[in-house]
Amino acid sequence: MEWNEMQEAKYHQMTESPIPGLIARLAVPTICSMLITSIYNMADTYFVSQLGTDASAAVGVIFSLMAMIQAIGFTFGIGSSTCVSRLLGQKERQQACESLATAFFTAIAFGAVLAALGIVFLDELVQMLGATPEILPYARDYARYILLGAPYMTANFVLNTALRGQGSAFYAMFGIMSGGILNMVLDPIFIFVFGLGISGAAIATILSQLVSFFILLYFNLGGRHGSLPLRISNYRFRPSLYRDIIKGGFPSLCRQGLASVASVALVRSCAPFGVEAISAMSIVNRVMLFIVSAMIGFGQGFQPVCGFNYGARRYDRVIESFWFCVKVSAIMLTSLGAIMFLLAPQVMGLFRADDPLVVSIGSMGMRLQCCMLPFQSYFVMSNMMLQCTGRSGAASLLSAGRQGLFFLPAITLLPPLVGLPGILLSQPVSDLFCVMLALVLSRRFLAEMKMLLEDQQGEGSRWGEEGAQ
Repeated sequence: MEWNEMQEAKYHQMTESPIPGLIARLAVPTICSMLITSIYNMADTYFVSQLGTDASAAVGVIFSLMAMIQAIGFTFGIGSSTCVSRLLGQKERQQACESLATAFFTAIAFGAVLAALGIVFLDELVQMLGATPEILPYARDYARYILLGAPYMTANFVLNTALRGQGSAFYAMFGIMSGGILNMVLDPIFIFVFGLGISGAAIATILSQLVSFFILLYFNLGGRHGSLPLRISNYRFRPSLYRDIIKGGFPSLCRQGLASVASVALVRSCAPFGVEAISAMSIVNRVMLFIVSAMIGFGQGFQPVCGFNYGARRYDRVIESFWFCVKVSAIMLTSLGAIMFLLAPQVMGLFRADDPLVVSIGSMGMRLQCCMLPFQSYFVMSNMMLQCTGRSGAASLLSAGRQGLFFLPAITLLPPLVGLPGILLSQPVSDLFCVMLALVLSRRFLAEMKMLLEDQQGEGSRWGEEGAQ
C-alpha cells in the first residue's frame, strides 16, 4: 500500500471507526508504554533505595531535573503532535511533516543547551534543586549522567508523541518499552555487580533511553508504516510554525515546568523534617505516578482521536470520545486507588522496610492522595481535550493548577501551620481545586461543541430541503 493510501486509510479509521474500539486500540499501547516507563522509574527508586535513605532522597531531588528534561520534550512533542493530528484531519500532510521536523531538531538543541549549562554548573544546580549536605554527593553523581542524555531524551518525547499523534501507537509503545525493560535489567547490574552505586542507576537510564531513541527514530524515518517521514529538509525556521507548536505545547510546558518547581518546593519543605521525609515523598510520588500513568496512557489514546476529529469537524465524535474516556478512567482510578489505600504500608515497605519513619510518613501521604484519585479522571481528560483542540489558554491554566497555581500555595502555607501533615495534604488539596476548575473550563468548551454540532445539523437539514425542492 502506497503512503498516501495508508494515510487515507488512517483518516477513515480515525473519523469513522466506533469510538470505544478506536480509543482502546490506540490506548492499549500507550498504557503499556506509560506503565513500563513508570515501572522503570520505580525500579530506579527501588534499587537506589537499597543503598540507603540518603541515596533514595537524592533520586527525589533529581526528579525535578528529569521534569525539566520532560518539560522540553513534551513542549515540542505534544505541541507538534497536536498540530500534526489537526493537520492530518485537514489533509495538510506537508505542513504536518514540517511541524514534526521543526519540533524534533529544536528539542535536540534545547536539550543540548540544558546539558551543557547543567554540567558546567553542576554543584550549583543540585543545590538549587534542594540537595542537603547529606544528599549532595549522591545527587551530583546521579545528575551528571542524566544531563549527558538530555539531548536525545528530549527528542524521544517528540518521536514518541509523533507516532501516537498519527495513530501509530504500537510503534511508539515498542520503542518506549524496549528502553524501559532494558533499564530494569541494567539497573541492578550497574549498581551492584559493577559497584557503581547511584551513578550506575543514572548510566542505566541514559543507555536505555539511547536505545529507545534509535528505535523510535527508525520508525519515524522514511515514512515507514504510514508515519510522516522525518527529514531535516522539512525543518522550517518560521515564526508562525513555532507559534503553533509552542501554543499546542504550552500546557505541557506549564505542567512539566511547574512539576520541576513543585518538586523543588516539596524537597525544601520536607528538609526541616529530615531526610526521611524527603525519601518518603520521593517514593510516594513515584508510586502515585505509576497509578496515574495507566489513566494518562488511556488519555493519550484519546488525544489523537479528539484532535483528528476536531480537525475533520466531527464534533459529535469529540464529545463522545471525551465522556467515554472520563467514565472508563474514573472506574480505573477508583479501583487502583482503593487497592493502594489498603496496601500503602506494604508498598512503602518494599522500598525502605528498615526505616519505619519513612514507611509511616509515606503510607499516610499515599493514602491521602489515593482519596482524590477518582476525581482526577475528569481533570486530566478535560486538560487533554482542551490541549489537543487548540484551547491553549484554558489547557495551560489547568496544567498550571495541579503543580503550580494550587500546589505551590498549599506547600508554602500548610507546613508552617500544621507541620508535616501539611506536606502530606498539599497535593490532595491542590487536586480538589483542579477538579473544580476543570468543571468550569470543560463545560464551556463542551457547550461550544454542542452549538457547532447543532449548526452542522441545521445546515444538513437545509441542504436536504433544498435538494428535495
